Amino acid sequence: MRKKNPIFTMVSAAMFLAIAYVLPFFTGQIPQIGSMLCPMHIPVLLCGFICGWPWGLAVGFFAPLLRSVVLGMPPFFPTAVCMAFELATYGAMTGLFYKWFPKKKGFIYVSLLAAMAVGRLVWGLAMLICTGIKGGSFGIATFWAGAITNALPGIVLQIVLIPVAVMLLERAMRFEENR
Repeated sequence: MRKKNPIFTMVSAAMFLAIAYVLPFFTGQIPQIGSMLCPMHIPVLLCGFICGWPWGLAVGFFAPLLRSVVLGMPPFFPTAVCMAFELATYGAMTGLFYKWFPKKKGFIYVSLLAAMAVGRLVWGLAMLICTGIKGGSFGIATFWAGAITNALPGIVLQIVLIPVAVMLLERAMRFEENR
């Protein structure tokens, strides 16, 4: 794999953070649908693929916390805190899996699906800990509803959109590099 320009990588990561900050404004006009589309997940997953695992981890961790502190959405505890761990995992794992796996189109899907599975497990563990701290309970039915059932439209959108976007961005970067 080619060596990426560090300035390009940093600027790209900042762009993905900005997109993660702004995208929920567009999907959140109808709150029930907006949250189901998981809008912050898309730029974080792309950041992991394009910028690498350290930047994906950082953007994923700070995006929900920044939105929560500045805008009050998502609510800071436990939602934004748990999302920070989930999205940090997405960004880190997509970057790592994409680096480790062969550079073939099918492995973009494998990297994405594996990162999504690990991220949802991390979210579940974080929710278990945070709701326990608050004195609540978090069972398997709540996990399944939050991680899969309620997020199904977002999961489908990510599976359709992310690999195509990664392939197009990689092709554009190769084209620019060869110019």
